Amino acid sequence: MEKLTENMIYWAESKLGSTAYAGWCLAFIEDALEISNHIEIYGGDSAKESCEMYKDALRGGVPERGAFVFYDCLCSSENGPVNWGHCGVSLGDGRVIHAWDMVRIDDYLAIEKHYPQLKGKSKKHKKEIKSRTKYHLTK
Repeated sequence: MEKLTENMIYWAESKLGSTAYAGWCLAFIEDALEISNHIEIYGGDSAKESCEMYKDALRGGVPERGAFVFYDCLCSSENGPVNWGHCGVSLGDGRVIHAWDMVRIDDYLAIEKHYPQLKGKSKKHKKEIKSRTKYHLTK
């Protein structure tokens, strides 16, 4: 498991600053695991749906290295606000690498502070924080 984790984090860190995954946080963490390890995983169609699928393995607290970290996140859509969620990968030291406007590293508790700052900067991927609930998937 350690090799999978290290491959995933190395791949994710190689994308720092990239805008290729802007608004595609779930695709980013899935690609980090799958591409770096030549495997395929199955999850939901959104970060929120994936979080719900993994609910039996979820726990709170500081996420361990390689854990998928999930957040509630209210996003605009044609039919009004929808909780699509947000996600990233824990670096194990209280920081999470995630794709928002670009691939970036933030403190796992501070990530939600970026939502209001980014609000309105991208019409295509405008998001607002809904709650402060954080979860992470155990390895």
